Amino acid sequence: MTLSLRTLYRVPAAVLRETFSELRRCGRGKQECQVLWTSPWDNVPAIDRVVHPRHHARGDGFDLDGAWLTEFWKELTATRSGIRVQIHTHPDRAFHSATDDGWPIIHSPGFLSLVIPQFATGPEGFVSAYLAELREDASWQEVSVRERMEIV
Repeated sequence: MTLSLRTLYRVPAAVLRETFSELRRCGRGKQECQVLWTSPWDNVPAIDRVVHPRHHARGDGFDLDGAWLTEFWKELTATRSGIRVQIHTHPDRAFHSATDDGWPIIHSPGFLSLVIPQFATGPEGFVSAYLAELREDASWQEVSVRERMEIV
């Protein structure tokens, strides 16, 4: 199965709250942090989980733990789930950096990367956030959060 371009993801309000809670706890207003949203392969649009990967964070980036990632791929296979959106923070404004472009956790067209500004210390939600979608030609394009994510 593959992701399709233009999927509208249904994100439970509890998932949004947990996302911001985790980003704030991990980053402490000083470091970048990442979480992942997953959904089952039999209901791709229904985001069902926030996953906080084991990583080494710093003020200008983070590095995922390779052993953790290997185990997580196995878990996704066993649960018939997939990563739909990677979410991470930036210290100031939100944008998709060259590092973000070059190192997504998923390399499939339709994959989304959401960047939250100010280490997620601002209001909970997508104000000033930046959403990028991986295109068929492997480039990233900014897309509207409202057109791709619905809080339910």
